[in-house]
Amino acid sequence: MPLSFLVRALAIGLLLHLYVGVRIVPTLAPWSVAQIVMIVWLVASYVLIPLGMLARRAKRDDASAIAWVGLLTMGLFSSLLVLCLLRDVVLVIALTVALVAHTAVPLLWRDLSGVAVPVLAIVFTVVGFVNARRRAAIKHVDVPIDNLPDALEGFRIVQISDIHVGPTIRQKYVDAIVDAVNKLQADVVAVTGDVVDGGVEQLSSHTRPLGRLTAAHGVYLVTGNHEYYSGAHAWVDEFRRIGLNVLLNEHVVIHHGGVPVVIAGVTDYSGGHFDPAHESDPQAALEGAPADAAVRLLLAHQPRSASAAASAGYTLQLSGHTHGGQFFPWNFFVRVQQPFTAGLNKVQSLWVYTSRGTGYWGPPKRLFAPSEITLIRLVRGATRPLGKQSDHSGTDPAVRRAA
Repeated sequence: MPLSFLVRALAIGLLLHLYVGVRIVPTLAPWSVAQIVMIVWLVASYVLIPLGMLARRAKRDDASAIAWVGLLTMGLFSSLLVLCLLRDVVLVIALTVALVAHTAVPLLWRDLSGVAVPVLAIVFTVVGFVNARRRAAIKHVDVPIDNLPDALEGFRIVQISDIHVGPTIRQKYVDAIVDAVNKLQADVVAVTGDVVDGGVEQLSSHTRPLGRLTAAHGVYLVTGNHEYYSGAHAWVDEFRRIGLNVLLNEHVVIHHGGVPVVIAGVTDYSGGHFDPAHESDPQAALEGAPADAAVRLLLAHQPRSASAAASAGYTLQLSGHTHGGQFFPWNFFVRVQQPFTAGLNKVQSLWVYTSRGTGYWGPPKRLFAPSEITLIRLVRGATRPLGKQSDHSGTDPAVRRAA
């Protein structure tokens, strides 16, 4: 990590911690012990968050414990900061209204709202932790395909994405995911990148359970940006060693009920920045594919591959990367970089499904963006409602199209 970046990060972190302290500590004045606890926690948070981030890559045995503490602290401070900002926005609005109405904002309301900020931050962090650490739920998605052959009606693809095996996600967590996937008896299993957050030497024993994944026509994997942060070439070799089919701008053709289906995969959208030979290319991945294939499936880690995939003539793209935002308010910022945050969408004639991810990155925290193991079924477009998705709730969210 460049020293200049570290200095800037520490400076920004200091300012944010001071902001929270100045805005919240005075509201705890009736409880002097609470003030002391808050000040001590803010000082500890400022130290622990960068230590936790640095420990994610360390090879020492005690690094995982340091990462756990630092990342939990990061999750709590994130909620504390957001709630503090929201409180100040509300106070500014209330003060403006009070000035216009020639009244005053009650001091009691200001103090109670200040106390509510750390209380709610703790609640959000605990709930988010439980959501992140439990095994991802099965999400059912039907994708309508025009002129789908009878043999492919109900074709089952199980997608997992963004597991982020690392300091807080280990073998037991991965084993539970693999067991759940295998029970679904998929025709194809798709692993759409960001499997790891660390090197092969550190994490190979924790990714080994992925070699147990089974499907009628195989298990296919593409690289995500975190594979490149962690040594993509070594990980590609490791994934292939344990029996996964890694697709690097290439495709395979399977036959289901005698009908050809193309399964293609591209390197991560940013792969070319790390290795020019890994420049992501949906068109190249389709070269030589049979023209009569009823379905052309593309595995691409980032949803923003969709424009090129639509032009290349794919039927369905499966992506991840966004985590659905993972926890509030980061879901609102995903669209700055990606065309979609989560769910089933369409770009021209291409269906794009974006998973919210099967694990999590950084803080063990998920809030309003639950993790998922996605069971995707291909159905005949003429006989099914468009974009039927369900979390066993019976609702059919509207399908969104890219502008």
